Amino acid sequence: MVALSSLSISLLALSSAANGSPTRRAMAIHDERVATPDTFVKAEPAAMETTLNFRIGITPKDIVGLEKATLAVSEPDSALYGQHLSFDEVKAFAAPTPESVALVTEWLSDNGISDVKTSGAFDDWLTFTIPVSHASSLLDANFDNFVHTPTGERVIRTLAYSIPADLLPHIEVVHPTTSFAKQRFGGPTPMMSIPIPGTSNITERALPASILCNYIVTPACLEALYGIPTTRATQSSNRLGVSGFIDQFANQADLRTFLGALRPDMSSATTFTLQTLDGGQNPQGANQAGIEANLDIQYTVGVATGVPTVFVSVGDRTTDGVNGFLDIINFLNAQSAPPQVLTTSYGFDETDLPAATATRLCNAYMALGARGVSILFASGDGGVSGAQNKSCTTFIPAFPGGCAFHTSVGATRGINPEVAATFSSGGFSRVFTRPSFQDAAVTSYLGALGNTNSGRFNAAGRAFPDVAAQGQNVEIVVGRRAGLVAGTSCSSPIFASVISLINDRLIAAGRPVLGFLNPLFANPQAFFDITSGNNPGCKYQSPLTAVILTHFKGGTNGFPAKPGCESVTGLGTPNFAALLSAAGL
Repeated sequence: MVALSSLSISLLALSSAANGSPTRRAMAIHDERVATPDTFVKAEPAAMETTLNFRIGITPKDIVGLEKATLAVSEPDSALYGQHLSFDEVKAFAAPTPESVALVTEWLSDNGISDVKTSGAFDDWLTFTIPVSHASSLLDANFDNFVHTPTGERVIRTLAYSIPADLLPHIEVVHPTTSFAKQRFGGPTPMMSIPIPGTSNITERALPASILCNYIVTPACLEALYGIPTTRATQSSNRLGVSGFIDQFANQADLRTFLGALRPDMSSATTFTLQTLDGGQNPQGANQAGIEANLDIQYTVGVATGVPTVFVSVGDRTTDGVNGFLDIINFLNAQSAPPQVLTTSYGFDETDLPAATATRLCNAYMALGARGVSILFASGDGGVSGAQNKSCTTFIPAFPGGCAFHTSVGATRGINPEVAATFSSGGFSRVFTRPSFQDAAVTSYLGALGNTNSGRFNAAGRAFPDVAAQGQNVEIVVGRRAGLVAGTSCSSPIFASVISLINDRLIAAGRPVLGFLNPLFANPQAFFDITSGNNPGCKYQSPLTAVILTHFKGGTNGFPAKPGCESVTGLGTPNFAALLSAAGL
């Protein structure tokens, strides 16, 4: 049998050479899944003639070196603190080696794929189009149709694929293969609508924080709670970016109504600029206004007074495998002067993404952070169940919560006391290990937890969220009508606005902007500590019930808020004056 097998292989090689086809190389599994995520079901095999747009992510030259360089310019006690890297300096670390590009291109060429294009801010992606039949043989994969049960959307994916074993060090990700990324949050939970004739009945609530802020949160409440100044920013070079996805459009007329009612000290003509990619747009029809997009714009423009704000609209023509999440970072990384702060209110469950894809995204955030950009994401709205509440036996981290190179923002509610919001996603990553700058705080929290939730989470993982801000009963305007919404989608733009206002003062003082924030947050005195509340999860309940009654029936109680850093609200909510001091002002 052994001799016959060897003879067969030899004859196959001779036959392949004679026919001009490549000799079959030893293949190795690059990624595989045991099962699909909970929101997808397998359908029929993909039609062999269907074409797929592939992207291969080439391994960067020196990602370890980039991490060291990023931390060196981000840690306050470093001699290099604030000396952010230029685009070319980042590219020297993040670009692939010519050898890697050549080897992967040669493999594709040997398999009849010659129309290959290079893309990405660091020329680290190879793109091409082939039919399913060709992809199946190229990757030793079986491609099937999978249905996203909540929407009925169909995608072609595989549960396992292989590449030549000698290319394993040179290829990080291949898409479309095992990634089932589908944004799980990015829509705040509407709680109630407040019809308003004109704007008079919300204008009167633009007052210093009072007992009313327990029920309706406005910019005035945030100013009083966190000491956020209303003084207009002065530095035109300072910009605040707001991500827009899934056809969420920010309406300028609604912003005028919002500002006229809740920020009467500002010009109601204050607006934002627009950048687009992947076919993104921002139409202004009244019925096209998005709750999420309006929330994000109203609580940046309306809180970061005078800071130039840019809405970055990502369209539906994405091919990065993560709904445009990589595309937007590549888009910004390619800019000579990207916004110094970026807030995003969308995300996934960590289990939706292959570990290599999650790592690729995290490294992209690190590259942008190295250039001085503060990246903030809403932590998610499912407590310990992930981005949205669901049934589960072990806790599900949200993504990108587990990535250390962004700032994850949880949610709070109420005043005097301000407590954790029950939906605030938090926990510990199963993909990313705990970064050194978290060690002391997280070790202390784990000690206080004792055996609570033992076995349900990865105690060695990166803990999130990092910080928090108000996220319940937040008033916005949509379709010229006021309403209250809830979610960490409220919290991220609020915290991002605080960072942008501090950056404005730093630039005015001739100082560098804050950039990657988390090492700076080793100073817990810069926050209002949240010590009450928890983030239950792992048993489904109506989001409306969870938000309005703040009561959870069944499942687990999640993680408790405790003094110091914890996995519901992180270090706490922003104390503007103390953060300004921590920034050296």
